[in-house]
Amino acid sequence: MNWTQIIGLAAGVCTAISLLPQVVKTIRKKEAEDVSLLMLVVLGTGLALWIVYGIKRNDLPIIVTNSFSILVNITMVVLRIRYKK
Repeated sequence: MNWTQIIGLAAGVCTAISLLPQVVKTIRKKEAEDVSLLMLVVLGTGLALWIVYGIKRNDLPIIVTNSFSILVNITMVVLRIRYKK
């Protein structure tokens, strides 16, 4: 593994876990009214496109990190809908 791959993997991991604090906060407070559903939809679309890009390039780190990200994003969408007042 070279430095470029390490940097890419680190970036992917950071991106993948970036929404986790919001998910945890939403679960704890059972409140998600301030979370933008449009932002989550746009983010989900971008993540899906990254997964397709990773598949086209046969790049496992891109596929794995963005697949995890999209699962976290879907979780946040479900929480946003569930806890909407």
